[in-house]
Amino acid sequence: MNLTIIPFADLQLSIWFSDTELYASSLALSSGQFKPVVHPLIDRVQEQLGTYLRQSDYSFDLPLAPEGTDFQCWVWQQMSAIPAGQVRTYGEIAKLRNSAARAVGGACRANPLPLFIPCHRIVSRSGIGGYSGQWQEGERIDVKRWLLTHEGAVS
Repeated sequence: MNLTIIPFADLQLSIWFSDTELYASSLALSSGQFKPVVHPLIDRVQEQLGTYLRQSDYSFDLPLAPEGTDFQCWVWQQMSAIPAGQVRTYGEIAKLRNSAARAVGGACRANPLPLFIPCHRIVSRSGIGGYSGQWQEGERIDVKRWLLTHEGAVS
């Protein structure tokens, strides 16, 4: 498995990938020195990131290989079906499977490919909710807020 870190707007995007698929990613506000890997899949990622920055309603079309439980994979499919610029609550997703909002939150937290599987589009009924294991405040919540603002889901 390979790792590359690429700049993405005001964010830093780390991507773990094979020759054919993306396995994991993470977003951070901090930026630093980048030495991107030259690889056709990463070229495709960078092209789609550029399009996403220009078109806030853009949907990624990349070969993803997330690993998780059946329930997690189901939640990730629900996330991927939410159009850019829209959100759903943890409870709304839970109701579709007669589950609990906390279970949906756990699947969101376990999402190995944030941004590409848009867990940022799942929010609390009383606010923005958590992001990548962080709740209420902090850098990861700032990343979620940035993504939702970019997509026009919050102002």
